[in-house]
Amino acid sequence: MDWKVYVEENPAVLSGKPVFKGTRLSVELILQRLGDGYSEEELLGSYPTLKHEHIRAAFAFAASALSASQTVYADEIG
Repeated sequence: MDWKVYVEENPAVLSGKPVFKGTRLSVELILQRLGDGYSEEELLGSYPTLKHEHIRAAFAFAASALSASQTVYADEIG
């Protein structure tokens, strides 16, 4: 999946954090919710502008970010 189709960084929206295009929903928020155990159905029900493709794009974005930067070790994450 090409996450760039669904994700943008705009300094005027959430201080430039990656968000889903046309929304104020950050990729970080959705990944945090998924990590907290929310199901895709719960997320889609809670955020009307969120689509299945956005969730897939969030995973693709995270994978791309991890592979593009220096190695991140689990014990370094706060």
